[in-house]
Amino acid sequence: MQINLSGRVALVTGAGRGIGRAIALAFAAEGCTVAAVDVDAAGLDELADELAAFGTGHVTVACDIRDPRAVDAAVADVVARCGTVDIAVNNAGVNRLGPVESFSDADWNLLVDVNLTGTFHVCRAVVPVMKVQRRGRILNAASFAAVIPSAGSAAYAATKAAVVQFTRTLAGELGPWNITANAYAPGMVPTAMNGFHHLPAAAQDRLLDTLTVRRWGTPEDITGLLCFLASDEASYLTGTLVDVSGGKFATQFPQDAHGDAAAPPAPPPGSGVL
Repeated sequence: MQINLSGRVALVTGAGRGIGRAIALAFAAEGCTVAAVDVDAAGLDELADELAAFGTGHVTVACDIRDPRAVDAAVADVVARCGTVDIAVNNAGVNRLGPVESFSDADWNLLVDVNLTGTFHVCRAVVPVMKVQRRGRILNAASFAAVIPSAGSAAYAATKAAVVQFTRTLAGELGPWNITANAYAPGMVPTAMNGFHHLPAAAQDRLLDTLTVRRWGTPEDITGLLCFLASDEASYLTGTLVDVSGGKFATQFPQDAHGDAAAPPAPPPGSGVL
């Protein structure tokens, strides 16, 4: 099976750095015209140079997705320059950690405004465009925190769980127009935001011991899924949350199997080897 996204227009938020940049570049590599959106204009300038190398066309739009008017203007700009929006990836997100009793209103509101309300703003703006063409793919970033939260992540987990339910509702509303909406839950992909690579070795081992596939995730683990979800091959998949976490907590003690795998293999039954 070959995924063919050539000629489609993919709008990616939070595209200026990290996983968002990898998503934008992956869609460009698949032949998409990429509309890269980020609040960080400098990050977009750097990305633009990389996108230009693919020759598939690109636009960059500096936009704070917390501002509904700015989002409406950004989507209108993309449609004016690119013709449409076929794929919308709501990757932009922020995180703040801390116990509930000392968590500030400012941090709570920031996470809600970016992670949840920003996703709503972008979806509301692109849906009419997709309805006109009776086709579209909406991909919303959730998190493994929406499945199992961690202590100290109440605001982040709440916003990402809300994104999942929002996406399911959106899928139900848009099905008649051949528009699918899915959420994806990245696991432990080291980024500047989480700093996994900078943790002490013992702390890294403790985190990796929760994974069935005992390695850090990579941006490519995420982008491969998103390119598939954006393709015609995924036309019957909507309203779901796809866990891309390396099987985090799929079993209670996944590290035990890795210990078994490191041992010399036992001889097959009946081999006569003692």
